Amino acid sequence: MESLLKAGELQYRYSKKLFEEFIGTRKHIKEILYSVETPTLLMDLEGVKSKYVQIKYHLPEVSIYYAVKANDHRDILRVLHSVGSGFEVASCKELQEVLSLGVSPERIISSNPVKPEEFIDYAYNAGVNRFAVDSFTEVDKIARITQRAGVYVRLTVPNEGSEWPLSRKFGVNEETALKILEYARDKGLIPIGVTFHVGSQCNNLRNWFIAVKSSSNLWNKALSKGIKLLVLNMGGGIPVRYTGEVLRIEDIAYYVRGLLRKYFTSLPYELQIEPGRSLVGDQGILVTRVIGKAQRGRENWLYLDTGVFNGLAEVLGGIRYPVFAEGKGELKEWILAGVSCDSLDVIAKSVYLPEPEVGDRIFLLSAGAYTSVYASEFNGFPKLKVKCL
Repeated sequence: MESLLKAGELQYRYSKKLFEEFIGTRKHIKEILYSVETPTLLMDLEGVKSKYVQIKYHLPEVSIYYAVKANDHRDILRVLHSVGSGFEVASCKELQEVLSLGVSPERIISSNPVKPEEFIDYAYNAGVNRFAVDSFTEVDKIARITQRAGVYVRLTVPNEGSEWPLSRKFGVNEETALKILEYARDKGLIPIGVTFHVGSQCNNLRNWFIAVKSSSNLWNKALSKGIKLLVLNMGGGIPVRYTGEVLRIEDIAYYVRGLLRKYFTSLPYELQIEPGRSLVGDQGILVTRVIGKAQRGRENWLYLDTGVFNGLAEVLGGIRYPVFAEGKGELKEWILAGVSCDSLDVIAKSVYLPEPEVGDRIFLLSAGAYTSVYASEFNGFPKLKVKCL
């Protein structure tokens, strides 16, 4: 029991550290933490801009395409557009939103390997002419709708050490990828490159090693077949801090740049990455309110005015948010539950906090990615609000 309390104290201190770091340089957010209506996700736009600049600084030769699915708030798209970011979209709605900001179609790509026909048609007619594929069926679909669109094939690569693996649903091996590139050429499309994804929230450099090496192998095999590729898209995966330290962008950038020099005789004409979580994840704090408490056997339950269905869906996949509440009392172990009457609506277990009262505020750090975009109004409870500052 003593060891659990010690671990709980470390957990609480780490969350407190993140909380103090976040509000320490954000006076404009600190001032409204206790007055804003709950539940509200507060996003720091200057912070989002700074994260873009940081990634660009460490990967100067790489084109950045923000993955709109991470957080599609218009103010976030606007500020990223202002600093020169490109955008990766997967739906007509995402594309409409980006185009409405005046983003040039040349700065938009679509890396979802399986796309609705209506999206392909809309995107191509809007001037977006680069699409990811990982099947012959997708090549047929694009060739039927477009003329001479560019396609880049998605390789499957290891996702070990990533909190949100993506290797099962998408991607093919090198042999199949080469056949798809040849098939695309024969169907009148332009095979332009290779893409991969090491998994969201990746803390394993080996994934990048295998991915870059495999991409180089495919690159050379394609050249032997008369296909000169131009684009290497390295997907996303750059992690942010949740309940522990993670690989820094400078660590990943140094390593990946070394791999590119080792495995590519000359750099591809265009290098691309698609950061989503890494640009917005740790630039948001979710302000919630305690609506209930209960003791069930030996368990202490704390109920919040948001939950799994209202914006915290990623907890179902293993994401654990740093949780902080101000107070001076003894730390107690809590189970955090959501607002709905569904038993699946449990946000986190073994959360250590000084005992709050109904009406007190609970803060979830690093909540800027995949919260508002996942939110629904299940059980009649509203989605979390988003306020960009």
